[in-house]
Amino acid sequence: MSLLTNLDETFSHAEDLNAIDKLMSFVDPELLQQAYELSGVATVRRRRLPLDSVVLTIVGMSLFRNDPVWDIANKLNVSLPGKNRFVAPSAVVQARQRLGDDAVGHVFKLMAQRAFTEYAFEQWCGLNVLAVDGVMFRAQDTTENLDAFGCDRNAKGDNPYPQVRMCSLMETSSHLLLASEFDSRDVGEMSLAQRLVPSVPDNSLTLFDRGYYSLGLLYLWMTKGVNTHWMLPARKDLQYTVRHQLSEDDAVITLETSPQARKKFDGLPETIEARLTRYKVDGKSYRVLSSMVDAMQFPYEEVVNVYVQRWEIELGFREMKQTLHQAKLTLRSKKPEMVRQELWGLLVAYNLIRMMMLDAVKDMPELSPSRLSFGLCMRHIIVFFLTTLPETVTKLPAHYEYLMESLRMMRLPDKRPDRYYPRVVRKRPTKYPTKKNASQLN
Repeated sequence: MSLLTNLDETFSHAEDLNAIDKLMSFVDPELLQQAYELSGVATVRRRRLPLDSVVLTIVGMSLFRNDPVWDIANKLNVSLPGKNRFVAPSAVVQARQRLGDDAVGHVFKLMAQRAFTEYAFEQWCGLNVLAVDGVMFRAQDTTENLDAFGCDRNAKGDNPYPQVRMCSLMETSSHLLLASEFDSRDVGEMSLAQRLVPSVPDNSLTLFDRGYYSLGLLYLWMTKGVNTHWMLPARKDLQYTVRHQLSEDDAVITLETSPQARKKFDGLPETIEARLTRYKVDGKSYRVLSSMVDAMQFPYEEVVNVYVQRWEIELGFREMKQTLHQAKLTLRSKKPEMVRQELWGLLVAYNLIRMMMLDAVKDMPELSPSRLSFGLCMRHIIVFFLTTLPETVTKLPAHYEYLMESLRMMRLPDKRPDRYYPRVVRKRPTKYPTKKNASQLN
């Protein structure tokens, strides 16, 4: 039995559940109005489903993954009073089209910027540790989505589902998303990562995967602001010149840029100074390349231990796709604009949960928000939104403090350092049974 079915049966006596007032305490109305003005959809007309209500409904599409969109609007009771108690399905569709995708995207960006400035995060050598990586989402198999996003192709034909490529910038200690860009499948992660450059905060270290090696991209990242450093694994065929040997396994090197790269990236110099660091883990050698050439500020012992945090963004993607979306890989929407709107709503819903988890541990420096169970916290937050009755709004701070105490109890067990999961290829499932005892041919 699903979580939503249990909630419906458990709280069937509460007929008048209003979530918009509670959600508005986390989504600033002034921030929403600023997003509407930036996207050009602000209006003074009074509708039964105002823009604020439509945004909350889109966020609810990720929180209530199994419910129809019109039922989510009714469940959250986000509509203004009218002749009919419930919102018609066509009204929700029209409201989503009226809002568009840009407004929800601005809501996510403004919320992420504000959250990063308001909360305190764990730091490494005085820097906030970030990570960049890409992920794919599957859209409904419609002609519009296929034309807008494209699909996977191989020698045997086309994949039946259009795919959306997303590249995100995440704070590793909290899994809070700071920025995200997505486009059709044919747009590479390098191009999407370049769009993230304006969102890079000062005094930060960004961890990249090996595939993001591009001196043009790394130079843009390094020169974007103050102390905007980067790190990624070094390629086996890396060509470099040693400029200064810091130790046997640590050196400042010079990398030469290609004429093609200098033509593509304006202002890219002929050479870039970087740091090449070698270290061993369980007898296996590794090399990382970084922009942190100051060995006094960034000691060797610290540099060799920080890159492991890049895997935190993989856990964040798993929380979005497997937990928040309940492993339902295909998005709901059938038109490209609504697909983009749904994805922005997913990111807003994810960050809302993460912000409440940050609230829960803000007075507990010994507890990292990433050590709380995202799945259990998400369920408690959904119950909180559904069960806090309108007449108890004056007691909302007490209810919220009780929720914070509940979230602090959802601690994950300590990480096991000896866990090892080598990459393997999983057998493709088939609809036909496998014959175990084949008859002998004589």
